[in-house]
Amino acid sequence: MTVHRLVAADGAMVFGADDGGRAARFRAAALPYMDDIYSLARYLLRNPADAEDAAQECYLRAFRHFDTFRGGPIKPWLLAILRNVCRVEYARRNSAVALQSDGLDAAEDCAESLWQEEQTPEQHALRRFDAQTIQRLIAELPDQFREAIVLREINELSYREIAEVVGAPVGTVMSRLARARSLLREAWIAEEKGSES
Repeated sequence: MTVHRLVAADGAMVFGADDGGRAARFRAAALPYMDDIYSLARYLLRNPADAEDAAQECYLRAFRHFDTFRGGPIKPWLLAILRNVCRVEYARRNSAVALQSDGLDAAEDCAESLWQEEQTPEQHALRRFDAQTIQRLIAELPDQFREAIVLREINELSYREIAEVVGAPVGTVMSRLARARSLLREAWIAEEKGSES
């Protein structure tokens, strides 16, 4: 998702005017994470249009409340806002929306981070197929496990940062990640066995 400016419902620029540099500080701090925000929204909502809406709503809320940001890494703060947007405003859509297949780059990144291998051109073709399979398998995970694996493997947050985003202890995050990886591994093995038949 590439959005260079955000527009409010009435069509006005949200952070185009500079009020003492606040808008510029927000743009510099928050906009580099737009792809990460969209990736998480895409996995949580399973629909590109809803994910774009949620990402925009996340940035609107973040800008509105930028004065309350206490410093430190902004990425976990933005992801926590996005998570709330997805849970509160889009939860009812989540169950009715079918999985789309246009987020392959994020799935490929996840595949690479999970298996860490060098790629030949042949492996790249296989990796792309694997990425589609991984994306589908991640999308089939229960919400709390899908969220944990996306935050760790795709958004590359630390356990502590994930704990901040989801509002759970670090031990719970570690447990969810272990369970998510186990479920993915089991699903992958079942997928391979199914394709051999």
